[in-house]
Amino acid sequence: MRKKIWRLLLGVLCTAAFTGCGPAEETELESTEIQKVELVVWGAEEDEELMNQIIQSFQIHYQGQADFQISFEVQGESQCKDALIGGLEDGADVFTFADDQLNTLAAAGALTPIENADEIRNRNLSSTVEAALVNDQLYAYPLTADNGYFLYYNKQYITEEQAKTLDGILEAAAANGKLFTMDWTSAWYVYSFFGNTGLQVGLNDDGITNYCTWNQKDGDIRGVDVAQAMLRIAEQPGFASYTDEEFLNGVKNGTVIAGVSGVWNSVAIKEAWGANVGAVKLPTYTCDGRQVQMASFSGCKLIGVNAYSKYPEWASRLAEWITNEENQQLRFEMRGQGPSNIAVANSAEVSQSPAIVALLEQSEFSQLQRVGGKFWDPVSKFAGNMAAGNPSGQSLQAQLDEMAEGVSAR
Repeated sequence: MRKKIWRLLLGVLCTAAFTGCGPAEETELESTEIQKVELVVWGAEEDEELMNQIIQSFQIHYQGQADFQISFEVQGESQCKDALIGGLEDGADVFTFADDQLNTLAAAGALTPIENADEIRNRNLSSTVEAALVNDQLYAYPLTADNGYFLYYNKQYITEEQAKTLDGILEAAAANGKLFTMDWTSAWYVYSFFGNTGLQVGLNDDGITNYCTWNQKDGDIRGVDVAQAMLRIAEQPGFASYTDEEFLNGVKNGTVIAGVSGVWNSVAIKEAWGANVGAVKLPTYTCDGRQVQMASFSGCKLIGVNAYSKYPEWASRLAEWITNEENQQLRFEMRGQGPSNIAVANSAEVSQSPAIVALLEQSEFSQLQRVGGKFWDPVSKFAGNMAAGNPSGQSLQAQLDEMAEGVSAR
């Protein structure tokens, strides 16, 4: 009898033991299942090859930790803000954008704040960190420190001395039946003529609207002085207002021997001009009988993480991977873009880049781009009229007043 009872108890205990083990084993199996992670990355068309290479290295590095489905989609950096705010939940998980869009994106709740902010600050140039801050909170990962412009010129046709002044450049271009180009359809470049004149433009304290004195009627240099200078430039046979794409096409087909652009075109220009590539700060231009140093807007490119991403942790990891030291070095090698990463920026390779050196020279005459959305169209309209030779015949002061009113509109 005792043996039977003992066998019965033993059977119950064994059954309970095996039953208890079941859920534990099942939980352990569930925990080893690989999560599927789908991410979309937005970036410039010119970066597609580079970004796909970076995405591939990310997937290799984290292989086995997730089932990655990461795709790259072309989205212009300058229009990134509008594309995102138009549908945050449908937007990319990770995206490249120009720093002047940061405040709007942060205010719209589109950006995930950076958790390891101190690490990111310590790795990057202070100017790029500042450009990624809103109320001392880091909202994006610095990517480049080169979102500015300077002068490219072909040494075969233009001497170093001629490249110092716009008059010298235009004279050389006309003498050779070639062109100097600059995009007057873009207010970003048109700032060059007003920036070092004492005429002002910028954001009001509300962070949305602008102030603008480019129509000023008195002072050392007046608005009409700048307008007249632009008209004289437009009349020159060696000048053309070309978009960035048209400029690069002209460089490749030999019709353009100088132009205002940035480091994003350095590789293509090097391929076209070879050893004849010259890159320096912007020249001076003649305004009211004197030489005025051309100014520039400056800035950087940033990588943001969509606050509505379904996979915020992996999206943040990918954003940090895109901007790490190794991949900023790769970006410089493949695209010639100036790094925000301190270690890469201080490397010998970067210091020997003519485009980066030119950008540093121009930085003395540059201003961080901080203008509201009403700035762009009125300035582009005004400059377009100047480039066309003022076909309407409307007074320059009236056009300046109209531009300033539009820029400052509430």
